[in-house]
Amino acid sequence: MERRTALRNLLIAGAASIVPRRAVAKSQGEQQGFTIRSDVRLVVLDVSVKDRAGAFVPGLAKENFTVLENGAPQTIVVFAREDLPVTVGILVDESRSMAPKRSDVLTAARTLIAEGNPRDETFILKFNDTVWRALPEGEFFSSDIQLLTTALYRGRPEGRTALYDAVFDGLNQLESGRRDKKALVLISDGGDNSSRHDRREIFHKLDGSIATIYAVGLYDEDDADRSPSLLKHLAGVSGGEAFFPSSSSDMTEICRRIARDIRTRYTIGYVPQPSNGGPLRHIHVGVTAASHARLVARARTQYRYEDTPGAEGR
Repeated sequence: MERRTALRNLLIAGAASIVPRRAVAKSQGEQQGFTIRSDVRLVVLDVSVKDRAGAFVPGLAKENFTVLENGAPQTIVVFAREDLPVTVGILVDESRSMAPKRSDVLTAARTLIAEGNPRDETFILKFNDTVWRALPEGEFFSSDIQLLTTALYRGRPEGRTALYDAVFDGLNQLESGRRDKKALVLISDGGDNSSRHDRREIFHKLDGSIATIYAVGLYDEDDADRSPSLLKHLAGVSGGEAFFPSSSSDMTEICRRIARDIRTRYTIGYVPQPSNGGPLRHIHVGVTAASHARLVARARTQYRYEDTPGAEGR
């Protein structure tokens, strides 16, 4: 609990949102030499580590990691490996083409919710021609599995696919969540054909967001609207993962894997230097351990550094 409280005091914004602390933050973190002052910015990364067989690797220490920003080594000042609660958004495609796959998708999404941290706060957005909240009116987040399950089954497949709008609105809603770590899980069987936002807008929004995105593309081979490159980019830039199952029946195992990935990620933070490049900063996280021949770290690969305090998200 002590480490968790210290982490909350040190997490100024999250995986790529960089804001100043307006007061001197003195907390339990100071016992490790941490003092965050009003002129300090912090980049906090959500990092998944797997071995060459694809298994999650727990129990690593700060010394196992290196971080480069625009090629320059960074000093890690925040490190945690606990199963911290997360704000999670589940974006479910309810376009007409999803009808044959809907039962498998909703069963899998319920597995994702059930296997999360009990203290996660979750919201559900459905999208077809438009995007709409599936939780009851006035309920923006919930930890109640039954309430979330009922929300999953609201609506019916119809219309087209406002995928860009769903991602944009999901990133917006994540910003109001109370948890320091945030994730989006996007499930769709097609590309966008109904949004008011475009691809450039969602990529710009993502570069200023703290979210890790997991994407699941249930594409038919003859689907002219399918867009795997979009899902791969959203997941890759944010440090998440994209999945393309051959059948919707594979969805439950994929969602179980996503839930475990969210719960076993490391939290790593560093203070960026204003002179280290332009607004778009590129990140590389490396990991080594004597007990493993080869490890792979998956984390956000870029973020937007804002010169003006509080500018992110505008």
